[in-house]
Amino acid sequence: MQDALTLLRKLRRPRLLIRAARAGLADYRREVHLRRSLGTEPPRRAGPALIRLIEIETDLNDARLRKCASYSVARHVEVLVAMMGEAQLMRPAA
Repeated sequence: MQDALTLLRKLRRPRLLIRAARAGLADYRREVHLRRSLGTEPPRRAGPALIRLIEIETDLNDARLRKCASYSVARHVEVLVAMMGEAQLMRPAA
């Protein structure tokens, strides 16, 4: 199994989504944003949180590609911001 940061590096998403997420990254607050993105109490460590966020983002991206009416670009950007924020927390420890 690949680690979370490797999975994150392999993701390819539209440039506009990534730019929007990078813009939101400066305001990322783990306690608030991670709970909202996961819908549960956030894990203490960034690794498990990042794995779960990648799963959620994959589902969102699939909905985007299928052009589902329930797809929310705001939710997608919110999850991408959380992914980037958790990845930043993991990098110094790696």
